[in-house]
Amino acid sequence: MPLTSRAGVDRRRSTATGTGTLAALVLVAVCGSSGYARWAERSTDPNSAGGWFLRLLAWPTWRLDSSAPLETLFTDGLRALLLIVLTGVLLYLLPGPQSAPASGLLSQFFSGWGAYVFAAGFAAVLATLFGDDPSLFAAFQAAGTGAGYGFFAGWVVGIASLGGRA
Repeated sequence: MPLTSRAGVDRRRSTATGTGTLAALVLVAVCGSSGYARWAERSTDPNSAGGWFLRLLAWPTWRLDSSAPLETLFTDGLRALLLIVLTGVLLYLLPGPQSAPASGLLSQFFSGWGAYVFAAGFAAVLATLFGDDPSLFAAFQAAGTGAGYGFFAGWVVGIASLGGRA
């Protein structure tokens, strides 16, 4: 009996973990790019809700330019990478709708959203502790910023994880 084939499983149907992680990857790759961050900085009003939100989306900024110090490039890249990896891990570990008391799409949505909030907070803490100025105070401040980003951007991951099997 082959180990790669399971009877009754539709291989075309996506998993909540896979689609949520893919959404996190797209958010970080597009909105975290230095091009998007420069555009948001130049083209949006920080005193409007829309401008503030578009600037917030650039929080997991990763850079490939050599003008920034090496420590900053490492810390920013680590934060972006950890955000994607931790989102996938937390989406896998958090209880899906099949085991939650309130099963259904709402449970799946909040599971994906919550995973992104926690992943952003943890990624911020870990990147700060491995950065050029590791302090517990800076890590706590970064966790607040990361969790705030996850709260306002995590609904995208929540929506992406809807309808997928756990």
